[in-house]
Amino acid sequence: MKYGYRRVIAVFGALAMTFVFDAPPSHAAPQGAVTVVMVHGAWADTSSWDGEIQALHAKGFQARAVANPLRNLITDAGSVASFLHSIDGPVVLVGHSYGGSVISEAAGSSPNVKALVFVDAFMPEPGESASVLNGEASVLVKRSEQELFDATPYPDAPPGAMNLLLKKDVFVSSFANDLSVPQANLLWATQRATSTAAVTTPNTAAAWQSIPSWAFISTGDQIITAASKQFMAQRAGATVTTFEGGSHLSLISHPDAVAAVIESAAAAVD
Repeated sequence: MKYGYRRVIAVFGALAMTFVFDAPPSHAAPQGAVTVVMVHGAWADTSSWDGEIQALHAKGFQARAVANPLRNLITDAGSVASFLHSIDGPVVLVGHSYGGSVISEAAGSSPNVKALVFVDAFMPEPGESASVLNGEASVLVKRSEQELFDATPYPDAPPGAMNLLLKKDVFVSSFANDLSVPQANLLWATQRATSTAAVTTPNTAAAWQSIPSWAFISTGDQIITAASKQFMAQRAGATVTTFEGGSHLSLISHPDAVAAVIESAAAAVD
């Protein structure tokens, strides 16, 4: 059974460089007036953002993480948008990995979102799904689906959809490759299943086309290649921070570096 990970946009090699696009100057809103909302990616949960929340709270920011259902892009984005509508004042919306697809969709119907931050994340255009943007050197492209995933059916799934869990060797060696083995093993054991309908459903909106965006790019990411992320960030006109090394889970291994980019985005909010 094919889940869509084999389809790749092979245009990244010539773009393997850092692009920096400065955000326009603005009169920053007070830190306490801006709420940072963080959306986790596939095979993860809200605890992915524990380090960033602690760092941002210490700086006086309001920071929250919202659960991503990991069921279907459109309904996942709808769930996040409902949460955003409950917040008064400006929001900096942050997404990791598949969460980047979700925030691109959700922010389109959330006028209080004033900045987007993509942390080792997808930035799809309308009509693109996350599954086509990993990059040709990604482990998700180079290895077979049978090597990558444990796949199971689930109740009320759309036709053909399956739940996916990353196999332990893939999670430890390629997903969390800059974490200690005990920590990577714990995260593997507690990962949340992700439906194929989440990563293969195309975006209908790309909020980064109208909302200022920032991108944090770890060069050691084996899930979404640095070249792919740089391509997407250039296309979006994002302000880019390139982090040398790291992994797909740099948000866990290097939360202060990620939090600094989020602070920069918040500082630009009027």
